[in-house]
Amino acid sequence: MTKPVAIITGGSRGVGAEVSILLAKKGWNLAITCSSSMDAAKEICQDCETHGAETIVIQADVSQPDLCAKTVKDTIDKFGKLDALINNAGTTKFNAHDNLEGLSKEDFLGLYAINTVGPYMMIKESREYLAESDNPSVVNVASIAGVLGIGSSVAYAASKGALINMTKSLARALGPIRVNAICPGFIQGDWLKNGLGEETYEFVKKTTEENVPLNLTCTAEQVAETICYFVESGSTITGETLLLDGGMHLGKY
Repeated sequence: MTKPVAIITGGSRGVGAEVSILLAKKGWNLAITCSSSMDAAKEICQDCETHGAETIVIQADVSQPDLCAKTVKDTIDKFGKLDALINNAGTTKFNAHDNLEGLSKEDFLGLYAINTVGPYMMIKESREYLAESDNPSVVNVASIAGVLGIGSSVAYAASKGALINMTKSLARALGPIRVNAICPGFIQGDWLKNGLGEETYEFVKKTTEENVPLNLTCTAEQVAETICYFVESGSTITGETLLLDGGMHLGKY
């Protein structure tokens, strides 16, 4: 097979779904994982196939190392190669930052297992095959929460901050495999809407758009476009953390 191949974890919805469809349009074959929503993942694969992509759906929780290994094995068995790994799978627990009683040890460990350790294990299992590619790339989907210490909870911000730091460490260690991270701010869509509730979602969206320099919040499609840039065009970029937050990190003075 001559088409490039990508693994997208958490590819059944949101950013993962959008980047899957965009890569399919650009001529990629895809392995899409999800932990539970198999029907939604299969629908995304069907959409990708209308654009000429060959696909495989893998049910896998990235917090389980054996399933990370299985994901890569199934991808290689299907396509015989791997050119890009997009670590998009993630989770959170919504909890006010000053509510210290609202987070347990188990909450922290659960978020770290998926948001930080999961990407590490996927990279570990993929390294051998990525190293054989002419243009190998890893993109870790982090968050502005990991940069500014904001977001849905302290545990979430901490896990994404660790992912950003890990990105830099592995970019240094794994070259010529490129390893980069993107850090979206508020992403429009069901993930935040379901977590915050409709009323709070609309309030936070409106407040954010009024206070960031670009007066906008990003869409899943815009995040997907940036991921595709790193995968396809960013041949000289590694260890980078790109903020997609409308300028939130700058503050407004």
